[in-house]
Amino acid sequence: MKKVTYLFVVGAICTALFNTSCTTGSSTKEDTGAETTLSEAELIKHGEYLVTSMGCHDCHSPKKMGPNGPEIIPELMLSGFQSDYPPMVTDTSLTNKGYGIFNPDLTAAAGPWGISYAANITPDVSGIGTWTEEQFKRALTEGKFKGIEGSRTLLPPMPWFNFTNLKDQDVKAIFAYLKSIPPVRNVVPAPISPNDM
Repeated sequence: MKKVTYLFVVGAICTALFNTSCTTGSSTKEDTGAETTLSEAELIKHGEYLVTSMGCHDCHSPKKMGPNGPEIIPELMLSGFQSDYPPMVTDTSLTNKGYGIFNPDLTAAAGPWGISYAANITPDVSGIGTWTEEQFKRALTEGKFKGIEGSRTLLPPMPWFNFTNLKDQDVKAIFAYLKSIPPVRNVVPAPISPNDM
């Protein structure tokens, strides 16, 4: 009888600890859907944090090789594949087998979808300078080209499907940050279909 009681008590404690660990923090304002009001400076700072932690620089920022590997070129930050770069050339024998291949600075990728070039997301008119916040949200959370309803789906490696549940305040913060950075004039080339590679 003591053994059964002991096991019951241990089981109850384990269950309580498990439930506590799974719900810790669930009552915060962010998790309940309530949004705090941020100043413009705080919104931009939060947007910078999100852009950095979500890996936007990985594909959208041109890079040069430095002593510790690829380094972002500050004056080209978030301006996408550069229009004066040579077009990406790839081995279609690999892409036809399903492989994905990146150019050296990661701003272009090739795969079974063809060749895609990372967009200019600076506030220049050749980037997102004329976009509305609603367009930006549609592009980021629904994967629509230029955020236009009914447009084509964004091509890989853009992981828009990872952002479908972003909170409106996070989208607003990312958009505010991108609108605050220096504009870079750069018209990114159109994607290339698999048949034209």
